[in-house]
Amino acid sequence: MDDNVDSAESLAEVLALAGHKVWTAHDGPNALREVQSHLPEIILLDIGLPRMDGYEVARRVRQIPNLGTTTLIAMTGYGQEEDRRKSQEAGFNHHLVKPVDLNEVRRLLGSIPLSEQRN
Repeated sequence: MDDNVDSAESLAEVLALAGHKVWTAHDGPNALREVQSHLPEIILLDIGLPRMDGYEVARRVRQIPNLGTTTLIAMTGYGQEEDRRKSQEAGFNHHLVKPVDLNEVRRLLGSIPLSEQRN
């Protein structure tokens, strides 16, 4: 979920080519709708989303039944220690600073065990 449409769509294409099921949204409320519709196991989420920031989206995701084990990854331009602390408090599991290295994203995704119960 990223407000930069080109960036989000490019990353989505790369992840889809790698075999991942991918959905995109470009603002906070739409991100929540997508999450509730698809119940993803991993969410890549920009913190600087319009209409509702990624911190609030993360807090709300953590309140959705069936998403307790979802891995939340912040992908953001905010990289100070305070930003990392705030993302952790909001419920993020990982914090990546833009521009994000695609190999780092692949390594991180590959290290996350996925449930066999949700697809």
